[in-house]
Amino acid sequence: MLDHHAGAWEVSDCPPVESENLRERSARHIVKTCSDRFAALLLLCFLVPIAIVLIVLNPFLNPGSLWFVQRRMGYRCQPFWAIKFRTMTTEQEVKRGAFDALEHDRITALGRFLRKTRIDELPQIINILRGEMSLIGPRPDAYDHARVYLQAVPGYRARHEVMPGISGLAQTEVGYVDGLDGVRRKVAADLHYVAHATARMDLWIVWRTLVVVLSGRGT
Repeated sequence: MLDHHAGAWEVSDCPPVESENLRERSARHIVKTCSDRFAALLLLCFLVPIAIVLIVLNPFLNPGSLWFVQRRMGYRCQPFWAIKFRTMTTEQEVKRGAFDALEHDRITALGRFLRKTRIDELPQIINILRGEMSLIGPRPDAYDHARVYLQAVPGYRARHEVMPGISGLAQTEVGYVDGLDGVRRKVAADLHYVAHATARMDLWIVWRTLVVVLSGRGT
């Protein structure tokens, strides 16, 4: 659980972590990259049959393209194209500002199920295989919005010193946010992860992600 005190997030239920030296961080980066690629290859076994089922269902429940591709800000603020299953209608939308609330009325019935189960994020294993994302790390924001956050939110740039992830500490403990205050809470959690990231913490976040998915919280 995250508690907000004196402007900093504290993870009371998270296992204790110890500071790492440069050599330890380098070794951890290599191990994490290899484990991410291995896990992504295993997850392909789930992605392919799910994509086949959605190809059949999409024309009836979510007409339009199966895929949603969006330019996002990744490692060290570099742009990349994140891949997801589309969950919103294809009708022309008014461009959202960086701090506007999500248009929940545009999420389709199938899209709500995909979001609730986090299946919509599964195609990002392709981003992992391409070396653009990790399983665990700060969630990447839309690139145009992220450029605004860089100027408006203290510490936002520092969250990009690690690879962005499909799930992260902010997603399991803070949940979906909008507005400036929400982005600040998310960044605080992300900075805690950047400062204290270990393999043990990653495993803890994987467990918390499963709990969130099964409970349907944060959708």
